[in-house]
Amino acid sequence: SFYFILCQNIEQQEFMFLLTGGVGLKNKYKNPDPSWLQDKSWDELCRASDFPAFRGLRYSKNPLVRISPEWRKIYDSKEPHSVPLPKPWDKTLNALQKMIILRCLRSDKVKRHAIMIFVTDKLGKKFVEPPPFDLTKSYLDSNSTIPLIFVLSPGADPMSSLLKFANDKNMVANKFQAISLGQGQGPIATKMIREGMEEGTWVCLQNCHLAVSWMPMLEKICEEFNSETCHPLFRLWLTSYPSPKFPVTILQNGVKMTNESPTGLRLNLLQSYLSDPFYPSCFCFFHALVQERKKFGPLGWNIPYGFNESDLRISIRQLQLFINEYDHVPFEAISYLTGECNYGGRVTDDWDRRLLLTMLDDFYNPDIIENPRYTFSPSGNYYSPPKGTYEDYIEFIKSLPFSQQPEVFGLHENVDISKDLQQTKLLFESLILTQGGSTQGGSSGGGDNTLYEILPNDFDIEASLLKYPVRYEESMNTVLVQEMERFNNLIRTIRTTLINLKKAIKGLVVMDSELEALSGSLLVGKVAENWANRSYPSLKPLGSYILDFLARLKFLQDWYESGKPSVFWLSGFYFTQAFLTGAMQNYARKYTIPIDLLGYEFQVIPKDTADTAPEDGVYIHGLFLDGARWDRAKSVIKIFKLKKLFLKHAFLCAQIKRKSNAYVCPLYKTSERKGTLSTTGHSTNFVIALLLETDKPVQHWIKRGVALLCQLDD
Repeated sequence: SFYFILCQNIEQQEFMFLLTGGVGLKNKYKNPDPSWLQDKSWDELCRASDFPAFRGLRYSKNPLVRISPEWRKIYDSKEPHSVPLPKPWDKTLNALQKMIILRCLRSDKVKRHAIMIFVTDKLGKKFVEPPPFDLTKSYLDSNSTIPLIFVLSPGADPMSSLLKFANDKNMVANKFQAISLGQGQGPIATKMIREGMEEGTWVCLQNCHLAVSWMPMLEKICEEFNSETCHPLFRLWLTSYPSPKFPVTILQNGVKMTNESPTGLRLNLLQSYLSDPFYPSCFCFFHALVQERKKFGPLGWNIPYGFNESDLRISIRQLQLFINEYDHVPFEAISYLTGECNYGGRVTDDWDRRLLLTMLDDFYNPDIIENPRYTFSPSGNYYSPPKGTYEDYIEFIKSLPFSQQPEVFGLHENVDISKDLQQTKLLFESLILTQGGSTQGGSSGGGDNTLYEILPNDFDIEASLLKYPVRYEESMNTVLVQEMERFNNLIRTIRTTLINLKKAIKGLVVMDSELEALSGSLLVGKVAENWANRSYPSLKPLGSYILDFLARLKFLQDWYESGKPSVFWLSGFYFTQAFLTGAMQNYARKYTIPIDLLGYEFQVIPKDTADTAPEDGVYIHGLFLDGARWDRAKSVIKIFKLKKLFLKHAFLCAQIKRKSNAYVCPLYKTSERKGTLSTTGHSTNFVIALLLETDKPVQHWIKRGVALLCQLDD
C-alpha cells in the first residue's frame, strides 16, 4: 500500500472511488444480467458512470446490457486483470480507470494482481518483491548509539537468528545478555544496559510491548546514548509487537527489521526440519496447517492465534516421552496434552477448539502408524513419507508443491476468493486512512434524498405498550417494545449527529472532532464510529448499512401494525438473544416447564414463507450459509459451487426431535465471527448453534469452517 501511494499521479476522485466504490442507496437502473452480475457490482458500475471517463457505461450506443457476454469473460476468467475490456473501454481508460472496472467486477484480484502490476510499471519490480531478511546488513547500518528493533509478527521468533548471528560475531558467553520484559524487570534491564555500555557487550530486551510503564525510562536511556559513553562494540537489540505505546523517538532513530513467518506449507515444514532434525514429519505437518489456516481469516480461525515454534517443541517432547515409556501409544493422553494444553491453551474460542481437536485427530490416530502411505489431504498429494534419513525427509519436503491448494486444509477452493477479497478490503481501508478523510469518495448514486430526510420518526413506545402490553402468556410483546426502544436510541443518535453536522457546516456550531470524524466517514462511505457504538454489529458500508437499518425499522413497524408475524426475520433484531429467550419463555409457560430445562431443535423447511405460525416454536428466515450450500431437495448441507460465496435461505425452524447425523453449526451476526463477552453474558457476535443435516461426516464441515451468518458485508 505504501508504494501504491508513492506512484500516485491520478485524479483524486477516481482514486477515492477505487477505495470506496462510491456511496449510494437504491439504484434506479436494473441489473442487465443477474444470472452472473452481482447487484453490488452493477451498483458500483452505475455509480462509476457518473465520472466523465465512464460516462455511457450503463446507457450508450454500446451499453453494458447488450455486451454482457464480453463483460462476463472478465468475471469468469482466472486472470481477469489480463482480459482486455470490451471496446471502446479498452482504448479510452487509463490504468487506474481499468482498475476501477476490475474492482467492480472482480475485486478479489485487485491487490494481488492489478495493484502489483500497477506498481511494477510505475516504480519497478523491486518494489513488489520483499527483500530477504539480512541481519548482517542491518547490523552494518547501526552503531553503539543506534538501537536495532525487531518488529515481531505472529509465528516468527527472531531470537534463534540473533543468537546464531551473535555466535558468528563472537559475542557469546558473557558478551550477550537477554531478558524478557515484564512486571519488575525494568531495573534489571537498566542495569544490563549500563553494563553493556561500559563493557561493550550486546543487550537484548524482548517483548517491549509488555512493559508499557517502563517505556518512558527506556526512551530516556536511549536519548542519553552518545559515542563518549557507549563502547563501540555495544549494541542494544529490542523486540516488540506493534504498539502505540512504543517510544516514537526510538523508532525514528533505530534500525527497524521484521521477519514474518514462512508462508506456505512447504516453507513452514522446511523451516521446522532445518531448525531441528529430530522433529517427526506428521506433527510438523499439523503445526504448519494450524499456522497457515489463519491466512483464510474467519474461515480458518475465528480468532488468529500466534501458534509458534515453542508449541511445536513442547508437544514433540511430550510425544517422544509417551512413545518411549509406553508399549502402546496413549492417543487419548497425547491428544489432551497437545489439543487442550499446548496448542489448545492459546485457543479462547469454543468453535476454534472444536476445529483444533478435529484437525489433531487426523494426526493422532493408529492409521498413521499402520498405513505406510497415510494421506493428509483428499487429493493424496500430501502424505506421510516412508521411513528414511534426515536428508530423505528434506528432499521429500522440497518436492512438495510450492503453493498449496485449500483442499489440504479441508477447505473449499472458494476460500482463496474470500481471502483475496479480505486482503483487498484491508488494503483499501489502509489507503483511506492515509487520505485523512478530507476528500470526497466520488459519485453518490443514491438519489437526491439525504440520510436525514429518509429517516423515519421514532417509534411511539407508549402506543406500543398499549397495543402490546406485558402479558404472561405472550413474551413477544415485551420483545417488540424493547426492540423499538433500542432502535429509537440509534435513530436519535443518527438524527442528532446529522443535524449538528449540518449546523457545523453552516458555521452555527463548532465543528468538533466527533463531527469532523462523522463527516470523514460519510465521505468515504463508512459507518461513523459514534453510530457504530450505538448500533447492532454490522460490517456493511454506509449505503448498505442504511438500507439494512431501514429494513429493520420496517420489520418492527409491520409487526406493530399487522400483529405478530408468522415468520420472524431473525437477522432483523437488534438483540437476537432476547427474541430466542422470548420464544422459549412462551413454550415454558404454556407447558409449565422450567425454562432452564429447555433447548432449541431445528429443521430447515424447503419453502420460503408460511401463512401460519407453528403451534410450538417459531419460524425464522434471513440466514446466510457461509462455506457451503443447502440442498433443498435432499435437506442436507452440500459443497459450494465455484465463485458462489454465500447462499441466502429461509431457514424456517421449529422444535423437533434431535437427529443423529447433524452438523452443529454456529450462527454469527457478522462474518467477522469473533466477538467479545458483553455485560449480559452473551458474545457480541455469536447467536446460537443450529443442527443441520448432512450426508458427510461432520468433521468435513468443521474443517471447512461452515457457519451461518445473519448478514453479509455488502
